[in-house]
Amino acid sequence: MCQYKILLIKSFFCNIIMTMSLGDKIRRYWRRVTVLDKYILRQVIEVFLMGVFVFTSIIFASDTFITLIKQISMFGIPFHIALLMIILNLPSVVVMTIPMGVLLSTVMTLNKLSLDSEITVLRACGIGINRIAKPIFMFSIVMCICSFIINETIVPVATKYSKDLALWSLSQKNVPDGKENFVFKELDSNGVLKRLFYVGNCEDKILYNITVLDSSKEGTIQVLQADQGKTTPSGWDFQKGAVYTIGERGKVLNTTLFDTSNVVFGLDLSRQLNKNLAKEMNFSKLLKYIAKGLDKFEQEDQNKIVIELFDKLALPITTIVLVLVGVPLAITPPRVRYNRGFLFSIFIIFTYYLIRALSISFGEAGSVHPFVAAWLPNIVLTLLGAYLYYRKVYTIR
Repeated sequence: MCQYKILLIKSFFCNIIMTMSLGDKIRRYWRRVTVLDKYILRQVIEVFLMGVFVFTSIIFASDTFITLIKQISMFGIPFHIALLMIILNLPSVVVMTIPMGVLLSTVMTLNKLSLDSEITVLRACGIGINRIAKPIFMFSIVMCICSFIINETIVPVATKYSKDLALWSLSQKNVPDGKENFVFKELDSNGVLKRLFYVGNCEDKILYNITVLDSSKEGTIQVLQADQGKTTPSGWDFQKGAVYTIGERGKVLNTTLFDTSNVVFGLDLSRQLNKNLAKEMNFSKLLKYIAKGLDKFEQEDQNKIVIELFDKLALPITTIVLVLVGVPLAITPPRVRYNRGFLFSIFIIFTYYLIRALSISFGEAGSVHPFVAAWLPNIVLTLLGAYLYYRKVYTIR
């Protein structure tokens, strides 16, 4: 645990130093930016920060908070460990919300300029929509690069630490060190007893004189006795014991002796935690990992990993694609006297993630190629955005 904290602190300060040096370069560039670009960018950045904060809070308040409760109640993960895991998952959420924030800032800013007739005045002065949208597209490119850097550097490290914390915490589950002659039980979803565990004593996380009564299988009862054992995320490791299978009438149906045995009671936690394996690697590492072969995975898991590889490039590009769609939709006709930018933003985001969910589902099932599954939302919205942008820029009256 101390090593994890030290590494996180080092990574945090390294990121601060990199951010400070990057900030100096940004300030020098900002002095050379025109007044029009500064005027538009200030409004875009303000709404962008608000949008990222709001969308991140929504995701945390719904999906991530529910995950926290499940981890505490189902897996026995302590609250402070689960909270730290959620904080480590924050970078991956930010990568998802950056495109949303850029879209919201684009639509809200241009819609406001349009309603205030500022775009009409600018066009009357010979400044076209291409020039007005130029700083917004430049901002989206910068955010695209930032999203890619976060996804390549911070997200893999944070995801790996989050998984390690979960594995460490799960390995401590139900091990009351120093106690003797204790019993704990496992219930099903209906509150009916599934398994009863008896442990003679526990020293240094090693359990001695273990007896497990397993009634999860209908019609039979299994009794496991072992001299010693320990809990791990992948199951229970027992040493020097026997397993007795008893029928409904009390007759011993089978007896199995073992020196070592690994028994999985219920959920295989290690497999569940390994579902984010691709997110623990950046693009180059994941590409090398796939090149070595994915034969040890099932076909669906292979598809997920390959989709994740292409998605590491497709997701940052989404920032630019959403701006391409948002710019023409944000510029409203003069007769419209209300700001509909927020509604447009929600509609575009909903459309994007609907297409994304469908394409990834088809990709995981093997119905479409993983590349198509990852890039289909961008392809569809790029075609739509190019059509709308052309009509708005070159046919507007």
